[in-house]
Amino acid sequence: MLPLASVTPPFWSTRYGIAAAVAVDDPVTRSLQLYGEWAEHETILLSGLIEEGHTVLEFGGDFAAHALWMSHVVGPKGEVHIAEPRRIRFQQACANVAINGLGNVFTHPVWLGRDKSSAALDTMTPIDGASANEKIRIVTIDSLRLDALHLIKVNQPHALANMLAGASETLRTYRPLLYARLSGLDTAQAEVDAIKALGYRVWSHVPYLFNIDNHAGVEANIFPGMVLQNVIAAPADSRFEFAERLEL
Repeated sequence: MLPLASVTPPFWSTRYGIAAAVAVDDPVTRSLQLYGEWAEHETILLSGLIEEGHTVLEFGGDFAAHALWMSHVVGPKGEVHIAEPRRIRFQQACANVAINGLGNVFTHPVWLGRDKSSAALDTMTPIDGASANEKIRIVTIDSLRLDALHLIKVNQPHALANMLAGASETLRTYRPLLYARLSGLDTAQAEVDAIKALGYRVWSHVPYLFNIDNHAGVEANIFPGMVLQNVIAAPADSRFEFAERLEL
């Protein structure tokens, strides 16, 4: 048996609370460890859109890095729901939620899709952290029966179009804002078209991974030139307008 210290992940003091991550070499963990934050330019944009009492749904937990922030913003009367399909990452997100005492964050070990079923996670889409033959339950956003919804934040690649297909009732009822990372060159246009087909306007948001004003005050940039290909979308008949962004 390995000594406890060799299997316990380190704890980091981040901008929004205490965080830990399993030992995987990916941008999220490297950024949390070095800078005490992850993709802070996403939170800067969303900070003007999320308010106290709001309900937010995040697909792809990123170790709860942004859920820690959203929990504080929506406050005790709001809710943050995290859907994370990868087992170990789900457990780590739960741990980060627990050690920060976030009673308004709810975690769901599911894949958000167009219908309810189950599948082998590693055969559904090329994502990191999926064990061979690991089964995952697929549910629709509609089946979550949320009492309110103001924002859907999608971090999980190769999932957006199917997720939206399983959210027709929720989108029609609540008309939430959508903020999503596009999956890549081959699928980006189809993903944007899927959002527009729901009566949304879509704007580009290309945040850099490095934030010069990072929480740890580290000047070294380990993500030179690296950006996320994101979109922000709002119902066409809403008050939201992102004039400083390129509309797609």
